[in-house]
Amino acid sequence: MTRKVTAVTGLKNDCRPATPWQRVTAALHTWRTRRHEHAPPADDTGSPAPEPVPGANTLWRMRTTVKDEPGSLAALCTALAEHRVDILSLQTHPLAEGTVDEFLLRAPGELPASGIATAVRTAGGTDTWIERADAHDLVDAPTRILGLAARTALDAAELPLALRQLLGRCTIRSQPARAGGGRASEGVPVEGALDDTVMRLRAPEGGVITVERPYLPFTPTEFARARALVELDARLGPRVPHGRDVLTLAEGNDITVRRADTRDLEAARAMHERCSDRTLRLRYHGPVGDADRYLNHLLSPRFGRTLAVQTASGRLVGLGHLLWDGDETEVALIVEDAWQRRGIGGELLGRLVAIAAEGGCRSVYAVTQASNTGMVAAMRGLGLPLDYQVEEGTLVITARLGETVSTGAGEVGSTSAP
Repeated sequence: MTRKVTAVTGLKNDCRPATPWQRVTAALHTWRTRRHEHAPPADDTGSPAPEPVPGANTLWRMRTTVKDEPGSLAALCTALAEHRVDILSLQTHPLAEGTVDEFLLRAPGELPASGIATAVRTAGGTDTWIERADAHDLVDAPTRILGLAARTALDAAELPLALRQLLGRCTIRSQPARAGGGRASEGVPVEGALDDTVMRLRAPEGGVITVERPYLPFTPTEFARARALVELDARLGPRVPHGRDVLTLAEGNDITVRRADTRDLEAARAMHERCSDRTLRLRYHGPVGDADRYLNHLLSPRFGRTLAVQTASGRLVGLGHLLWDGDETEVALIVEDAWQRRGIGGELLGRLVAIAAEGGCRSVYAVTQASNTGMVAAMRGLGLPLDYQVEEGTLVITARLGETVSTGAGEVGSTSAP
């Protein structure tokens, strides 16, 4: 369930929920507005410097615009050298007028960001932006981009994460094609559109991928890189990794955990038909007859990742969803009644949270009801710091991913991978 328009991330007016859904949405919108953290403005160069440590160095990522004329870059490098700032890497982003230079810098620990920005401004740099970097930024740009392309090629669900790692802190939303023959991509050229801090790209399935980064304008170079990743995804078509784990439950039954996508739609619908009204209400928080309307969206790797649990006979008995909700991440679970209270929900949740942590997510949230003791217990079982928010009877639990997450859970026993 999303906290914006409907209970499922990205659904539009053609799938508008009934009145109970609308009450939940309004409450969650209020909650999100209060807690949402915006990125710093473009002129923010005051990224806090660490406590000065004699002899220590600090890594910084910096962008500045310089005139496209001989000597401009040399003047900038000289100014940095005067402050004992070492340039570890440099990328240039040509513009119609001028050039955006992107640096990875190693500076004395006692030199604050404002001191670097002042030196750059004095040397002729404008629109300077700077923030702390870490060891991951030491990988050179071509190697990093090739790695992101390889991940995208193996898994369609990697595209939003790859774009986020390529472009830094940004909000990515996928808008599906409109129902009834219309297309969400109307007004967006085939080659996409770039407008300062917003880029819009034609999604392979006919929708639109919108990327926003309010604190720093995109350059044409970044736009070209992002478009290349999307084109790679389109050429390769739908795909998910084929790996699966066979787990033995405490009572001795074997289950298989694997990735799922829209090819599992019929099996997912059959599982929903076997679920009780109470189970469906706890999962979807609305009219139980509406659940099937969301499955195609939930199973699409374009909007996140889904794990499926199936029995030895091949019957699907559980689904866990990790949904990309703008710059936040949602987890949701449903387990068929006959298979509840066996540790399956905890196993799914642990794996989904581990995937989120691997993808660089700082937190995940679950939207449920206080009466859903199974989901509450599963979130507590993660062993992570939790925040609780209650709005209009809806409980939102947010887990902060600052610690190692175990993929094992409760009653699930041995594991094998055929």
